[in-house]
Amino acid sequence: MARTAVVITGMGTTNPLGGDVASTWEAILAGRSGVRTLENDWAEQYEIPVNFAGQIAVTPDTVLTRPETRRMDPSAQYAMVAAREAWADAGSPQVDGERLGAVVGSGIGGVWTILSAWDTLKEKGARRVMPLTVPMLMANSPAANVSVAFGAKAGAHAPISACASGAEAIGTGVEMIRSGRADVVIAGGTEAAIHPLPLAAFAKMQALSTRNDDPAAASRPYDVDRDGFVMGEGAGIVILESAEHAAARGARVHAVVAGVGMTADAFDIAPPDPTGSGQERAMRIALDDADIAASDIVHVNAHATSTPAGDGVEAKAIHRALGGEADNAAVSATKSMTGHLLGGAGALETVLTVLAIREHVAPPTINVDQLQDGIEIDLVRDRPRALRAGDIAAINNAFGFGGHNVALVVRSV
Repeated sequence: MARTAVVITGMGTTNPLGGDVASTWEAILAGRSGVRTLENDWAEQYEIPVNFAGQIAVTPDTVLTRPETRRMDPSAQYAMVAAREAWADAGSPQVDGERLGAVVGSGIGGVWTILSAWDTLKEKGARRVMPLTVPMLMANSPAANVSVAFGAKAGAHAPISACASGAEAIGTGVEMIRSGRADVVIAGGTEAAIHPLPLAAFAKMQALSTRNDDPAAASRPYDVDRDGFVMGEGAGIVILESAEHAAARGARVHAVVAGVGMTADAFDIAPPDPTGSGQERAMRIALDDADIAASDIVHVNAHATSTPAGDGVEAKAIHRALGGEADNAAVSATKSMTGHLLGGAGALETVLTVLAIREHVAPPTINVDQLQDGIEIDLVRDRPRALRAGDIAAINNAFGFGGHNVALVVRSV
């Protein structure tokens, strides 16, 4: 029996480069950075050694109503903005709510809500805590809000797998359709963690870049002088649909989600397994699931956060997973422009991967002045690169603290 094919019919995003897909893609191809100095006094007030991040370019209140923003944490607001764009892009499909699912992941959840509520409790007492505090702070709030807004009754799920959450959500959505639970799934990831506490905590781990004098150049994957990742925020959402359902309504199809690979390192709560075996296995599983050869992969959107420990591990895993075909895959590290959206990263980068194969162009990786020795991948640097014509496929990698590894294979149509 043939397996149900799953396609992407809609895409949406809000992130440091733009408030929609079109403006984001334009900025990506231009090699523009969305990272800038924060307009607040957090660094001085709390003695945080980092004073920059990739904040969203367009605030949610340009899309959402005031009552909506008051009832949702920023993480849910970003997801809703991206979901509405994706739904419209898909042609606002007519689908029975019992055949519509929602899967929206977040790495951290409603950190703004929970910490603001704690401040209110300390300063003003329990009577002043907002009644909707719990529905706003819970990590499944973005998935729940999307489910309610669109009437998704087939299931509302919220994968929490750190920086792999958004990609895992898309993989989970694919499985919902393959298993017959849904015909259409709204899937992706979101994060709104540019707050002094996460910044201070990540800085204490020595995970963040401290290039305060040049924020736009701080995210520099694979560069010999990289010194950590850059915090970003935003969301990416895709509309997944069975190919049969999409064809029946005459929907435009952006790409096919052909393969999903998920593994765990079971190594450490923070750094990846230095062998990269779990990352390699996720890619191999995704290739097998897609039933395609490594030679069919012409592009990889790498997780590539710009950390000294992580980038080299992934580069070696990509090289091994693709074997002798690794030199044929143009590798892009788009976090060099967006910063790291944590739970939203894998979803935004799925959107960028789909655009790369649809438009047959690999985005550039910026800020790589001197490539680290031993990086055996074909890194696209400084300017976009054309991809070969015809039916092509690409891999999007997303890895997270705790050893979560997700690889998605997307194929052109």
